[in-house]
Amino acid sequence: MTQLNTPYPSSAYLTGFLRSQGVDARQDDLALKLVLRMFSTEGLQQVQAIATAQSLHERSASVNCFLDHAQRYVDCIEPVIGFLQALDPTLAHRIAARGFVPEGPRFASLDHTDDDTLMWAFGALGVQDRARHIATLFLNDLADVLRDAVDDRFAFVRYGESLASSQASFDPLAKALAAPPSFIDQVLHDLTLETFEEHQPQLVLLSVPFPGTVYGALRMAQTIKQHHPDVKIVLGGGYVNTELRSLNEPRLFDFVDYVTLDAGERPLLALLEHLQGKRSAQRLVRTFTRENTEVKYTNWAEPDIAFDDVGTPTWDGLPMQSYLSLLDMLNPMHRLWSDGRWNKLTVAHGCYWKKCSFCDVSLDYISRYDAATAHTLVDRIERIVGETGQTGFHLVDEAAPPKALKAMAEELLRRRIHISWWGNIRFEKTFTPLLAELLAESGCIAMSGGLEVASDRLLALMQKGVTVDQVARVTHGFSQSGILVHAYLMYGFPTQTVQDTVDALEYVRQLFLHGCIQSGFFHRFACTVHSPVGLNPQDYGVTLIPLPEGSFARNDIGFVDPTGTDHDMLGQGLKKAIYNYMHGLGLEDDVRVWFDLPKGQCPKPRVKKNAIAQALGESR
Repeated sequence: MTQLNTPYPSSAYLTGFLRSQGVDARQDDLALKLVLRMFSTEGLQQVQAIATAQSLHERSASVNCFLDHAQRYVDCIEPVIGFLQALDPTLAHRIAARGFVPEGPRFASLDHTDDDTLMWAFGALGVQDRARHIATLFLNDLADVLRDAVDDRFAFVRYGESLASSQASFDPLAKALAAPPSFIDQVLHDLTLETFEEHQPQLVLLSVPFPGTVYGALRMAQTIKQHHPDVKIVLGGGYVNTELRSLNEPRLFDFVDYVTLDAGERPLLALLEHLQGKRSAQRLVRTFTRENTEVKYTNWAEPDIAFDDVGTPTWDGLPMQSYLSLLDMLNPMHRLWSDGRWNKLTVAHGCYWKKCSFCDVSLDYISRYDAATAHTLVDRIERIVGETGQTGFHLVDEAAPPKALKAMAEELLRRRIHISWWGNIRFEKTFTPLLAELLAESGCIAMSGGLEVASDRLLALMQKGVTVDQVARVTHGFSQSGILVHAYLMYGFPTQTVQDTVDALEYVRQLFLHGCIQSGFFHRFACTVHSPVGLNPQDYGVTLIPLPEGSFARNDIGFVDPTGTDHDMLGQGLKKAIYNYMHGLGLEDDVRVWFDLPKGQCPKPRVKKNAIAQALGESR
């Protein structure tokens, strides 16, 4: 289960590469098919039957609302899905008027949203956007019904996430996979067999980018093994690359035959040669297998495929017209993630900076930096537009390099290619106002970047390589060029105090006030075993909490911070503040009003009231 508005890029990348090597490779998106099958007239009728059988005292508010209005839900579901697929845009007027779809508990958020907020979010004529938001709430209500009445593991994007996320033991997954299939499991089983019969593969690759994709992938593998035991199955993807690096769990290989780490091109070429009898098992690359009852890791030394040579991603075979353009959060940047069919493209493999102490800098997807030339990138862009008919691109780099973006922009302009694109960067000084104007001219519409904890002390401890003043000047240059700027913000970093948090929010307030950023999101710092903090906790003043013994997943790791700051309580205030700032509210207020601290326990900001104004003045 991944996002529903656009395909996750891993299969498109690998399909394009394998075809460039003469391999008959095909792809499909069973996560989308699963949602479309369940959220259909027939699917909801089956859900109604299951929910009706639930005892009255077991039913949640979501289930009760669904059963009270079951026929309306059934009647509405396919028109709403068609609207979200852009097949029937005129339906927006009826949906936006709030009377077409039944409104369950998820609509409580609209009851607390005033007209000014909706105007900010959707504009005076934003009927399509308003309707998409209402339609998304309608689907979220139904997702809650599925969770409460059918399968308590169900959630969009995070199906069975707790079964796999940093689970030292395979036991929870093994127990779930041995249990009788739920309605959702049965739908996935049927779709797996249908898709298998359509393509008749000899080798199946399952990509699991996140913990919430693992359970579904293993259910698919289980189905294939039951009906086609001779077909080989390979597991890979971001989850494997981060959490299964120390894999020593033989039971996983009851479902899959191979598990590969990091960039998939070289391991898959080696595996294909092995399966064709051209390479011994001892010469597999970054691949786990099971021999008798033991897990074995083989990594024959062989160079990775150069990024210039990995080929052009292809979306051929994916149901491009069936994806759902959702509008979940009233956040101008988050809507880009969930709304619209963006072609995913990578400017460079890895990160050119690879120093941030909170990041998995020791892993291949960060540490091995390899960029494509501007000519190659724009060739790929032209081919992708020709194939998909879509001119929107999301650059999915960890941090797109400024030199490469400049060269790409110049090549796009030279060829007079008109696209819209956005991506993630470091707010470094190389991004001058002049470069921002060039990027905007080439089609850049938005940039996100990590401000993290807006504190020069903590930014230095993070080895972020930027200062708050520098971020202010860079973001202001982007904003002045008409590019939306989103700041990733962090709290709970080692040694962060209440004073640090208050100061950071004051900087953020001023950045919004002076039009440097238009969007932001605070997330809680999580320590991973592959990051500098996890590898060298003593350098950051914290003590790690030992992980439990286990043979399966290892990633997030707890730690003890001697400051004893209540980050959960502070996080609530930070999130309230950022929500209001994005609405243009509270920008003149003292930042201490957002924190629920007893009087006298919330320190006054040490940041000057004109700190950001002074930083911007230095660049003029």
